[in-house]
Amino acid sequence: MKTKNKALLLALCAVSLVTASVFGTMAYLTDNDQVTNTFTVGSVAITMDEQDVDDSTPNADRDTRNSYKLLPGQTYTKDPAIHVGADSEDCFLFVKVENGIAGIEKAGSTTVASQMATKGWMLVEGNVYVYVGKTDKPAVVTKGATIPVFDNITIDGSTVDNDTLEGYKDANITVTAYAVQKDGFETKTAAEIWTAAAFN
Repeated sequence: MKTKNKALLLALCAVSLVTASVFGTMAYLTDNDQVTNTFTVGSVAITMDEQDVDDSTPNADRDTRNSYKLLPGQTYTKDPAIHVGADSEDCFLFVKVENGIAGIEKAGSTTVASQMATKGWMLVEGNVYVYVGKTDKPAVVTKGATIPVFDNITIDGSTVDNDTLEGYKDANITVTAYAVQKDGFETKTAAEIWTAAAFN
C-alpha cells in the first residue's frame, strides 16, 4: 500500500511540476475597451414674425405686431411665418388662429382659412391647424425651415360698410404657433399629437 501511495504521490508531483512550468512560462493575451456615453438634451425652438407693415419696429422688415386701419374692399399684408431654429430638433408644427375679423372677410379663396389650406395647413379641431405640406398627415419640419401660415387679409367690399366696421374696431387676429418634437410621434395622428402635447 505504501508503494502505491508513493507512486500516486510521485505522479501528482510530476503533474504539478509540469503544470507549474507550463503556467510559469505562459503569457496571457488580454485586452480591454470602454464606451463612454455623453447625453445632451435636445430642444425644439421656433419663432414667428410677419412683415412690419405699420413701421412700428424701426430698421426692421419683420415684426411681431401690426396695427391696421380697415376699409371695405381693401387687402392688407399679414403674412405670419414660423421659423424653426437652426439647432432645433425636427418637429411637427401647429397653429391656433383666433380670427376676430372672420365675419367681415371677403369670401372665397382670399379668406385666412382658404389661404392656409393652400399653404399646407389642415384643420385639426376648432381653430387649431397642423402643417401637412402636400400630404394629409403631419409633416416633419426640419431645422432651419420657414413655414408661412397665410399672406393677407381682405375685407369684403360688397357687404361691409363703415358702420359694420365700427363693430370690429378693436378686433384682433392672433396666431399662436406650437412645435412638438418628431421623435416618438411619427405614427400618431395630428389630434393624438396635439392632445399628447397638452397645449389645449
